[in-house]
Amino acid sequence: MKRLIIATFGGVVCGGICLSFIFSSGEEVASPVIWQILFSRTLIGFAIGISCLKLVHWSIHGLVMGLLFSMPLAFSGLMAPENPEFSKSMMFFSTVIMGIIYGLLIEVITTVVFKAKME
Repeated sequence: MKRLIIATFGGVVCGGICLSFIFSSGEEVASPVIWQILFSRTLIGFAIGISCLKLVHWSIHGLVMGLLFSMPLAFSGLMAPENPEFSKSMMFFSTVIMGIIYGLLIEVITTVVFKAKME
């Protein structure tokens, strides 16, 4: 239970970080997009918290979960309106890469910092 709570909260924090990047750009963001980003990053944390996949190392677990659970958000980014400063393919790849980074970060915080190892 400790692992689930810490990892899920870590996902919420990563969602907040992601939103702070978006808001710092100065562009207006639709409310459904804000919720989708927050829920997507929270889902990465929740998945890490409940997962019992035994991969080679805990860090690989975080990377894989971040990759898998950032894909829906990345594909939805392909439906966004075209932006001359940020192409759709760049949106896709940056969403996936940030998801992988967030997955690893959540796993580090959960497993190393709070010592809530996978059982």
